[in-house]
Amino acid sequence: MSAIRALRQLTAMSSRTLARPVLRSAPLRMSRTAWASPRMTTVASRAFSVSSARFSEGSSDVLLSQKLAEELKYEKDGANEAEPEFLTTFKQQDLWKIEDVTGNDELTLSRKFGNEHIRVMFSIADVQSAEEPEFGSEDEDSSEAPDSIHSYPIRVSLSITKENAKGSINVDTMCQDGAFIVDNISYYPDAQLGTELTAEADWRRRGLYIGPQFETLDVSVQEEFEKFLQERGINENLAMFIPEYSEFKEQKEYVRWLENIKTFVDA
Repeated sequence: MSAIRALRQLTAMSSRTLARPVLRSAPLRMSRTAWASPRMTTVASRAFSVSSARFSEGSSDVLLSQKLAEELKYEKDGANEAEPEFLTTFKQQDLWKIEDVTGNDELTLSRKFGNEHIRVMFSIADVQSAEEPEFGSEDEDSSEAPDSIHSYPIRVSLSITKENAKGSINVDTMCQDGAFIVDNISYYPDAQLGTELTAEADWRRRGLYIGPQFETLDVSVQEEFEKFLQERGINENLAMFIPEYSEFKEQKEYVRWLENIKTFVDA
């Protein structure tokens, strides 16, 4: 999520925490007023049912719609309609093709390298689930808060297939602080199995050997494989782009979500 929205949420959480009344445990003995007579209970229920029936569209709809409109206006006022500079620069390099489907939280970057097809996949779910700093735990220097938001890790999976060879190599990595940290490297004899994004394929992959932890490999093997990836564009520039585009995409989807929810509530 955007740094501004994250800070707004933190401020709102702090305000709610301070405003929330202190809850006290109920006494063991019930007060006499709690034992209402059967007649009083019936009257109260009847009154409640009548008042509820008057609001066929829900008594909270108007206020919810107003709050959604306020949030939507805030997000749109702070948004820049022009394409961000980082995205324009990335496209001008003409190295990766961006596959971004509106409404989906998964993103794909693809390219060709010789006779290889390379696909990089990541999700904005990691942006949504990034841990917010707890109230009272932030550093004294609040100016560092926006930078810390960009330090969350994003899981990235990439696959490499060849036109003249069977199988595929799949690499699971963590993208953070402008670098890719390789977790493990898998080889699948069936390229379709290694690249297919379905629940069935995922289930079949679970029973296969996924290879050793990357850090347990000989250091020289690790170094050469890192060069192998860098030559194919899995480098610092891409590691910087993925978090930026994830936030950009998440912000667009959030605004779209607000619009859809408001439209539904107002219908």
